[in-house]
Amino acid sequence: MELLDTLRLLLSVLLFGLGLLGLFKVPLGALWKPAVAATEWGHVLAVFPLLLLLLPVGAGLGAQLAWGLAALAALLLLSSLGRALGYVKGLEARFAKLFGNVQPPALPGAPARSAPLVLGDLLSVSTPMVTPTRHTYREVDGHTLQLDLYRSAGATRPLPLVVVIHGGSWNSGDSTQLNWLNSYLAARGVAVAAINYRLAPRHTFPAQRDDALAALAWLKENASSLEIDPTRIAFLGRSAGGQLALLAAYTARDPAIRAVVALYAPSDLNWGWVNPTNPLVMDSPKTLSEYLGGTPAQVQAHFDAGSPIDFVIPSSPPTLLVHGTRDELVLVEQSRRLARRLEQANVPYLELELPWATHGCDANPAGPGGQITTWAVERFLAAAFQDAPRKAA
Repeated sequence: MELLDTLRLLLSVLLFGLGLLGLFKVPLGALWKPAVAATEWGHVLAVFPLLLLLLPVGAGLGAQLAWGLAALAALLLLSSLGRALGYVKGLEARFAKLFGNVQPPALPGAPARSAPLVLGDLLSVSTPMVTPTRHTYREVDGHTLQLDLYRSAGATRPLPLVVVIHGGSWNSGDSTQLNWLNSYLAARGVAVAAINYRLAPRHTFPAQRDDALAALAWLKENASSLEIDPTRIAFLGRSAGGQLALLAAYTARDPAIRAVVALYAPSDLNWGWVNPTNPLVMDSPKTLSEYLGGTPAQVQAHFDAGSPIDFVIPSSPPTLLVHGTRDELVLVEQSRRLARRLEQANVPYLELELPWATHGCDANPAGPGGQITTWAVERFLAAAFQDAPRKAA
């Protein structure tokens, strides 16, 4: 019995610590992914402390402590779901006020999300998987740059298009990153082009922006053979990819770009330099200097040219921003600042600031962050693409 009590105490302490990661910002970079697990899989992980509570409780102090910690761990791990349930109240009405009562398209076996958060989907959100085809869109600096194009066979052509740009601090990642959403959208009648681009530090800005714009140009030039609509295009990016998506959408000044989605993205690189993240979590000055080719004192023009916030004008495309309030890698103030600039320019936008969430809040499609993000992206794109295809200029 003593061995069982000891093991239960150790496991309770571990689960309690994991639960704390779902409530407080992490102090070390190594704890970021466990924090994502605690916030977006917490409702699943809570099963373990709940099982410990069902075991017989010994009479010793250690056994009593283990029981108490297990109870607290269960509450902490369920807290993200509780906060998410409170957050979604009124969200549908808020969206409808901004963009109207939009009904996203659906195909057989691929219905639209019925609500921002569905309790029955917390273990799994099913969607038909769409196998992409790979295409080369650019050859530059000895690199063959490719994109993955997702298209459902049952969707009506020509298809509206979403260009997806992966994250990874501009120095890592590829087009396969978090590709569940790509299949989800494609299964419901939207073409998705997930692109690869040149990475830092070998390639510095503006190489990455130029690659995103080159992908856009290639897709439009080949729209007929690819069966996509060159007049209905949106950009979507995560983290560093969100910065590139915003920058491409705001600087292209192309009326075909109907919308842009940025998930936990930096939008003001000058502000980010002055307000770095916790260096024990991520060395953001090093990341920025490797991406932009130096410090502001050395390459101020790159910091300016790489900040989407400085390119917002009244005709900028409608923008959806999703960010976790407790994001340790890209501070939520980045999205708040951009939202204020969009407001000043009278650009339609929606900022979803998830109070429980950290960086990568959409990593689990079935989690609270994943469900809300999918619901918002689906409806936002439907609002942007809702009119009939137009003849290309």
